Amino acid sequence: MKFLLGVTGKIVLVSFLLVLGVLFLSPVLMERFLSGLFPSLTEVVYPRATLLQMSGEHLLLVAVSSVFAIGIGLSGGILVTRKWGVEFLPVVQDLSSLVQTFPPVAVLALTVPLVGFGFTPAVIALVLYSILPVLNNTITGLNSVPFDIRDAARGMGMSPLQVLVKIELPIAVPVILGGVRTSVIINVGTATLGSIVGAGGLGAPIVSGLVRNNNAFVFQGALATAVLALTIDRIFAWMEKK
Repeated sequence: MKFLLGVTGKIVLVSFLLVLGVLFLSPVLMERFLSGLFPSLTEVVYPRATLLQMSGEHLLLVAVSSVFAIGIGLSGGILVTRKWGVEFLPVVQDLSSLVQTFPPVAVLALTVPLVGFGFTPAVIALVLYSILPVLNNTITGLNSVPFDIRDAARGMGMSPLQVLVKIELPIAVPVILGGVRTSVIINVGTATLGSIVGAGGLGAPIVSGLVRNNNAFVFQGALATAVLALTIDRIFAWMEKK
C-alpha cells in the first residue's frame, strides 16, 4: 500500500509539473489560463520578460548565492569541529544566527549604498540569509561521527585531513545535504526580493503586480517560484536517497 501511494504521488507530481511546464513554455496557453482565472483584468501576462527568461535569472541568483553559502557554511562547520577551532563554535553559531535575524529587505537596503543596484546586493543578501542551515547541519553531521571510527582511522595511520575527507565527511553527507537542501529552498523563495534592487528573476512580476494592483502578475510569479522550489526540492530528495 505504501509503495502504491508513493508511486501515485510521484505520478501526480510529474503530471503537475508537466502541465505547468507546458503553460510556462507557451505564452498563448499561459494567457488563456490566467484570463480564465482573472477575467476582469485586461492584461494578465507580465509583458517585460518571458517566464523562461525570468526563471533563468532566478536560477542564476540562487546558484551563485547557494555556492557561496554552502562554501562558507561547510568551511565554518569544519573549522569549529576541529580541536584547534572548537573554541570558536559559540561565536560562529551566534554570529550566523544573528545574521539570519536580519530581514533580507534590510540587508538589501544596507548593501545597495555600498555596491549599488543589481545582481551583487541580491547575492550578498541571499548568502547571509542562507548560511545557517548548512553551518548547523555540517556541525551536527561531523559531531555525530562515532569516536571509535575516527580512532580506528587514526590507528590505521591516517592524517587528520585524511580522516576528515575519507571518513567524517562521507558519513556526515546525508545530514549536510539536508542543510544544503533547506538553504537552497530558502534561497529560491527569498530570491524574489532581488527584483527590488534590479536583479531580475521571478520577483519582477510579483513586485509589478503589487504596484499595479494586478493579481494575475502576482499569481504568475508566485506560481513559477513555487514550481521551481518544488522541482529543486524533489531533486534534492532523490539525491538524499542515493
